Amino acid sequence: MSTDPNLTKDAAAASNPAVDGRELIRFENVTKRFGDNVVLDGLDFSVASGKHVTLIGPSSSGKTTILRLLMTLTTPDEGRITVGGGQLFPANGGEKRLREVRKNIGLVFQQFNLLPNMRVLRNVMEAPVQVLGLPKDEAEVRARELLDMVGLADRADAYPGRLSGGQQQRVAIARALAMRPQVLLLDEVTSALDPELVAGVLDVLRDIARSTDITMLCVTHEMSFARDISDQVPMFDAGRVIESGPPEKIFSEPELDRTREFLGAVL
Repeated sequence: MSTDPNLTKDAAAASNPAVDGRELIRFENVTKRFGDNVVLDGLDFSVASGKHVTLIGPSSSGKTTILRLLMTLTTPDEGRITVGGGQLFPANGGEKRLREVRKNIGLVFQQFNLLPNMRVLRNVMEAPVQVLGLPKDEAEVRARELLDMVGLADRADAYPGRLSGGQQQRVAIARALAMRPQVLLLDEVTSALDPELVAGVLDVLRDIARSTDITMLCVTHEMSFARDISDQVPMFDAGRVIESGPPEKIFSEPELDRTREFLGAVL
């Protein structure tokens, strides 16, 4: 599946603010433990606005924990995290300040998490109305544009249970973009899909990456997708970035044996 590039650009431009190429996300000496297990070990890591960064590495290397920290679904044990110049951790300004910082972040989960009792259109509209205070008519226009962008304009009145898994995930992408996030987090978004549905979702994300300036931070085992859309590919192992570079370097000429070993197992 492929969407109209002009439509993609117009719809997404209404969904996220312009970028300036400056640093958007920073992790400074961040450590996260679960019991005796050190998941992130003094991590220093940053993402510039407008860049597409794909985190690769073995399971349990800390990649998804980064996304969970950015969504404040968990908290670091040590270190500092900032998003768009606003401090996320340590918490500075209480829950109200955290909500303001979180508004800049959209997350697409492995599971679609659509509201089953709401039609597709309302699933996409609900958060902009309730969280951003957007008028319903404006939210509806934006939602319909985004559903058109992901190829589901004709399913706006359907309930999620009437959609395939791939269609539900595309609705979830539209829902995340409807909040005008500065950064879109993608957490193994195809891992719960049947193999024949994966390509359609990845095509939508490729069109967004190629046609818009939205910042993307992606965790995936789809290495061809990572190669296609990324500006930077950090390789994670044992809670640290052990190597990072543009995709042509990481996938073709990695410096470390550990990176070559991992890629040899997944490519």
